[in-house]
Amino acid sequence: MFKKKSMNASVLKSMATVFAVSAMSLMTGCGGQQQQMPQAGAPAFATMVLSTSNSELESTYPALIKGKTDIAIRPQVTGFITKVHVDEGQQVRKGQTLFTLDQVQFQAAVEQAQASLNAAQTAVSTAQLTADSKKQLLAKNIISNYEYQLADNQLQTAKAQLAQAQAALTNARKNLAYTVITAPSDGVVGVIPAREGSLASPSSAQPLTTVSDNSEVYAYFSLTEKDLLEMSNNGARSMKSAIDSMPAVKLRLADGEIYPLEGKVATVSGVIDNSTGAASVRALFPNPSGLLRSGSTGNIVMPRDEENVIVIPQKATFELQDRRFVYLVNDSNIVKSVPITVSPVNDGKNFVVTSGLKAGDRIAIEGVGVRSASGASLSDGLTITPVDAKAATEATAVSEQ
Repeated sequence: MFKKKSMNASVLKSMATVFAVSAMSLMTGCGGQQQQMPQAGAPAFATMVLSTSNSELESTYPALIKGKTDIAIRPQVTGFITKVHVDEGQQVRKGQTLFTLDQVQFQAAVEQAQASLNAAQTAVSTAQLTADSKKQLLAKNIISNYEYQLADNQLQTAKAQLAQAQAALTNARKNLAYTVITAPSDGVVGVIPAREGSLASPSSAQPLTTVSDNSEVYAYFSLTEKDLLEMSNNGARSMKSAIDSMPAVKLRLADGEIYPLEGKVATVSGVIDNSTGAASVRALFPNPSGLLRSGSTGNIVMPRDEENVIVIPQKATFELQDRRFVYLVNDSNIVKSVPITVSPVNDGKNFVVTSGLKAGDRIAIEGVGVRSASGASLSDGLTITPVDAKAATEATAVSEQ
C-alpha cells in the first residue's frame, strides 16, 4: 500500500515538471527572447508607445468677408428716383449708370443760371463801353478823374457779377449731372432698398446701394495678444517680417467646404482692442469666379506645422482641476496618472504634448474616463493587459467583416 502511494506521488511530480517545462517553452520565443504573457484577471486595454513625429495641425478663426472695396452709393443732390438701371447682384463697370433722379428742377436751374450769365455778360459790355468813353473824356480834361473812377468801378462790379453768374452756372450744371448716379468702380451691386418714386437725399441714413469690388476679397479675423507675441518671437523680429513668413491660409466656407484658392495674410492691425484683447487681421483671397460675396462669413484655417513632437489622441487624456493627465503604463503593466501640458493648437482629435511625456513612454488610450470594450475603466495602480492599439484596431475591423 505504501509503495503504491509513492509511485503515484512520483508520477504526479513528473507531470508537474512536464507542465512547467511546457509553460516555459511557451514563454520563450524565437531567438530565446521572453514574451510577455497576459496576467490572469487583468483587463485588456489598448496602449501605444510614444515616438516623435511631425505635426500638421490647424487653427481656425471666425472670419467676416468683405469686398476689396465696398462703396456706399449716396446721392449728392435731393430728388425723386425716376429710374433704377440695375438690379441687385448685377455685375457693373466703372461709370455705368445706376440711378437717375428727377431732372426737371435741376434743368430749370441750369437755364436760369445761363440767363443770369447772359445778363451779366451784357452788363459787363455796357460798363466797358462807359468806362472807355469816360477814359477818353478824361484824357481831354473834359471830365474829372472822380467821374472816370465811378465808371471804372461800375465796370469792375459788372465783371464780378459775371464771375458769380459763371460759378452759378457751373454749380447748376454739376447738380444736373449729379442726377445721373454712376458706379465709381467695377463691382457687384448690393441691396437696393429704394425704388422708383422714392425720395433720395444725401442725408438719408441708408445708401441707395453698395458696389463691392469682389475680384479680390478680404477676410477679417482676430488674433490674440499671445498669438501676436508668438508670431514675432516675443519681439525678436518685426511684425512685417512675421507676416511675410506666414504660410498661406485657407478659407472654410459656411457649408464646411474649403475654398479652392488659398489666401495670404496681408495686414495686422497696430491696435489691440481693449474689450477683446485681440487685433484685427486681414487676409486677401483671389475671387475670379465671384463665389465669395461681401458680408458672408467663414473660418480662416491657419496651418501650424511642428517637427519632432509627441502627438497623442485626445481621448487618451482627462482633465482634473484644470490640469490634463494621461495614464502611463510601466514595465509591470501598472498604470499611473501623470500630468502633462499640451499645445493650445489642436485639430479636435489629437494633442501636441509640450511636457510630461517623452519618446518611448507607453500610455493607455482606452478606458480613460469611460469604460473600455471589456467593461473596465482605468484607475491609478490598476494592473492591465496591454494590447497594441494598431493591432486591436485591425482585429476589430476583421471581426466586423
